[in-house]
Amino acid sequence: MSRALIIVDVQNDFCEGGSLAVAGGAALAGEISEYVDAHHSQFDHIVATQDWHIDPGAHFSEDPDFVDSWPRHCVAGTRGAELHPDLDPEYIQAYFRKGQFAAAYSGFEGLLAPEDDVPTGDRKPGAMPVAETGPGAEDAEDSLSAFTAGDDAIGLDDWLQSHDVEDIVVVGIATDYCVKATALDAVQAGYSVTVLRGLTAGIAEDLDDAVAEMEFGGVDVL
Repeated sequence: MSRALIIVDVQNDFCEGGSLAVAGGAALAGEISEYVDAHHSQFDHIVATQDWHIDPGAHFSEDPDFVDSWPRHCVAGTRGAELHPDLDPEYIQAYFRKGQFAAAYSGFEGLLAPEDDVPTGDRKPGAMPVAETGPGAEDAEDSLSAFTAGDDAIGLDDWLQSHDVEDIVVVGIATDYCVKATALDAVQAGYSVTVLRGLTAGIAEDLDDAVAEMEFGGVDVL
């Protein structure tokens, strides 16, 4: 049996200064890095997910309801979509990107990113800013549109199964959206799932309902 840590959506746009900032997101990036540095030997695999929007339709809105629609965020190829610079990528083995052309909250909707297009120890996350408007955005969309669900695309569940993972620990942003969705999908896929609540940050002021929903769905929330 293998054990995996899934780091959910610790991206610039979800941290202070980003277009859809979650309170405490920036501090969380550093806290997760400290946790991974101290505990990476307890995991056989460490992966990360990213919102990676190209044209997600009604998921983006100029008048968002902050339930089903949101301000523009994590546009593919922009600095906002990159991991927060305080999240150390040293031990992250794979990245799964979701939401290219539709809303996607669960990491299990993500596709494996190309190996030559992810942060490494040689490049700090967030070091490849691309303009979100104007010609730069068109160029980014053209160059990234090939990143779609082709026949050979590898999803998170496929990747975990191929590495014999049975036990999953989930941390990241946001507790009441992408962390919750990822954890619940992991249970449905047959994994034993734990969420470390102290290593998550949520949108709602009161996260008790989100925690209760996860626990009801079979997630251990510690």
